[in-house]
Amino acid sequence: MSKLDSHLEAALARIGRAGQRRILRTTALLPRGRVERGGAALLDFSSNDYLGLARHPLLTARAGEWAAAYGAGSGASRLVTGTSEAHLALEARIAAFKHCEAALIFASGWQANAAVIPALLAAAPGTAVFTDRLVHASMHAGLAMAGSRQHRFRHNDLDHLEALLAEKGAEAPARLILTESVFSMDGDLADVARLADIAERHDAALFIDEAHATGVLGPGGRGLTALVPGRVDVVMGTFSKALGGFGAYVAGSQALIDYLVNAASGFVFTTAPPPAVLGAIDAALDLVPQMDAERAHLATLGDRLRTGLTRLGLDHGESSTQIVPAMIGPEDEAMALSARLEEAGFLASAIRPPTVPPGTSRLRIALRATHSEADIDALLAAIEAHR
Repeated sequence: MSKLDSHLEAALARIGRAGQRRILRTTALLPRGRVERGGAALLDFSSNDYLGLARHPLLTARAGEWAAAYGAGSGASRLVTGTSEAHLALEARIAAFKHCEAALIFASGWQANAAVIPALLAAAPGTAVFTDRLVHASMHAGLAMAGSRQHRFRHNDLDHLEALLAEKGAEAPARLILTESVFSMDGDLADVARLADIAERHDAALFIDEAHATGVLGPGGRGLTALVPGRVDVVMGTFSKALGGFGAYVAGSQALIDYLVNAASGFVFTTAPPPAVLGAIDAALDLVPQMDAERAHLATLGDRLRTGLTRLGLDHGESSTQIVPAMIGPEDEAMALSARLEEAGFLASAIRPPTVPPGTSRLRIALRATHSEADIDALLAAIEAHR
């Protein structure tokens, strides 16, 4: 027994009394929008595999080919011996995909945000930071690491952002706006064009997290920042959701990437992503620009689900994407409904505080292009039957 165990068990008990204890459960992705859990096949409405690429044969084949050709591991951090020609070629592909000068691969989206934000703020001490209230926890972690205060604007309230910029940012040596293009728990969109306008008017840098837009939205699945090329200073996205693999990227100017190679601790001190991961990313970049039909189908499914939830009297907020919250409210009710749905053959995970604000516990329904309209109707019928 560790000397820490008594403290850890007491902390776990507090988490349990609050109804917020989490456990790990084994799950395997299956074809056609299904998963296997506990020996049962479930219709999966919880995975972020939006385009169904996680089991695509091209990704799995190329991951194996690159592992066979280059080895299982990368050997070291990128600044030691971990940079291969494959890393550089893939970063050039990502930069072209995002219409940016350069890009840099990170091990995860969390790592990218948590490492890049403090690096940027170290370059410009005294920067005033403005964040949407619902940005991802990794952005808050990056700001905490930097020791920087943030000015939070009401969710997607860009009038409030402008007022804060005028009040809090005018005298600062620099200004940085942090937001997401698709919000991971609500499935609603930021007005990227207006954000770019506001940033330009206030001489602010704009950092947009495209984790849940990359592959799904924008021309060729390039994300919403592709609608305003050259007007977003820092673009972050992931390969672990619609692109079916693992890892993340940051794209922007060549100066930005050169600086991050020197100053982003999560890049400098981390072993480089291995060849199999790179191979899967490379294959996804071959496929995603050609998947307009899958993106259109995903949008149709989202509209069908939102219409059905409205009929059932369930609020889905401002969702307009493949992420659709079914708002329940109390934590225990959301957890109980999720459990009843699982017994009925549907995986629709309940999301509760601290991931979402108190009183807004929900089913976070994540749609996949491998779902059918019949799958959506079956889920709606199950929700109606088990509420």
